[in-house]
Parts: sequence; C-alpha cells; structure tokens
Amino acid sequence: MDVVTLGFLASLAAGLMTGVGALPVLFGRAVSRRSADMFLGFAAGVMLSASYFSLILPGIDAARPDYGDTGAALVAAGGVALGAIFVAMMNHVLPHEHFEGRREGATGAELARMWLFVMAITIHNFPEGLAVGVGFGGGNVQNGLSLAIGIGLQNAPEGLAVAVSLLAVGYSRGRSTLIALATGLVEPLGGALGIWAVQASQALLPWGLTFAAGAMLYIISHEIIPDTHRNGNENRATAGLLAGLILMMVLDVSALSWFSGG
Repeated sequence: MDVVTLGFLASLAAGLMTGVGALPVLFGRAVSRRSADMFLGFAAGVMLSASYFSLILPGIDAARPDYGDTGAALVAAGGVALGAIFVAMMNHVLPHEHFEGRREGATGAELARMWLFVMAITIHNFPEGLAVGVGFGGGNVQNGLSLAIGIGLQNAPEGLAVAVSLLAVGYSRGRSTLIALATGLVEPLGGALGIWAVQASQALLPWGLTFAAGAMLYIISHEIIPDTHRNGNENRATAGLLAGLILMMVLDVSALSWFSGG
C-alpha cells in the first residue's frame, strides 16, 4: 500500500473513533459532566504530547540539515506560530459554539445551534487530520502511525464528550451520536491536504509538522482546557490531561520499536 493511501486510511480510522466513543450515548449509558471533563482533559493531554514528540521534534530534525540547529529552531518557532495564527483566524471568522454554549464569530446568532456545534468541532478536528497527513507525507510511516493511533485514542473520549454535550442541550441520542461521528470525518480531509502539501515539496515538511503542532496547541489552550475547567472539575480534567500526555509519550517513544519489530 502506498503512503498516500495508508495516510488517508489512517486519518479516516482516527476520525471514525469519534463515533466509536459516542456509542455509549446511543445505547443509553449516562455520562456525568465530571467524566466528560476528564475525557476532554485526556484528549488535551494526548494532543499536547503529540504536538511535541510527533510534530515539533521531528520538524526540528527535518529542518536541521538545511538550516542548522539555530535555523531549525527558528523554522519550528515560525511553523508553530503560523499554525496557531491560522486556527485563531478560523476561530474568529467562522461562526461556532463551544461545548458550554459560548458563541463566537461574526454571524453566530444567525445559524442553527446544531451547525454552530458542528463548526466548532470541525475547527477542532481538522488540524488533527492535518497532523496525521503530514506525518505520513514525510515518508515516516512509524511517525504517521503513532500520530494516527494517538489521535484515534483521544478522539474516542472526545466523541463521547461531544455527544454528551449535545444530549445535554436537547438533542436525541441518535442525533448526538451521528453528529459526533460526522465531526470526525473532517480528519481524512485534513490528512489528504497534509499528505499533498508535503509530497509536493519536501521543503515544506518541517513547516507542515510544526504548523500542525501550533494549530493543536492553540486548540488545547483556547478550546479544551477552558471548557474542562469551568464546571469545578479542574482536578479530574488535569488528571485526565496528565494520563493522556503520559500514554501518548510512551506510545510515541515506543512506536518505532513496535512497528520495526525491535
């Protein structure tokens, strides 16, 4: 299987995990707000670890032969900044709604509540697919698989938290589950874009990796952590974040030996 197909399928599988995570809502399992905040904290921890170990460090390594140590660090800094700025601009321009009903965007009041939720989650998930695509597009299958598995792991509790949030504001169980599943389907689109961009020019690899990291870091700080700390569940959310970070760190460091048979 060629790397493009593998990358697309891996990002698709990671995206579909949002629907898998939402299945308890479909079958009537109640999930408390405390548990939902802990799950979202876990997702933030996975993304935080992936940003550093799977994106920023490989981006610096990819830039070092052409730019040297200092230049590679500056390229990484520029990529992270551009990724964060890109998502910040999306966040400002596109109408959307946070999990707890905070509306932002130019014309948020004019859109149906469901589409505000969908827009918010699209902004959240697209950079994750981009990260997987860039990982595969650079030719490092181990790194791409590690990213896909890690993001898939965090998508499951994230999908559950999304479905619980939709259920809490009046959507049916079936509709909440389907919306959670649909939000994950933007990830293969981001994956395809990441693969195409990096394969079009290998010079874009360090920029693509660190750009994806910056986008994810912005989402962690602007979207996930505030939403998990507004309900008095800071300790559970922080514990979830640390658990996700540690799990993804172990997965990422071990991935090379796992997939190479070492």
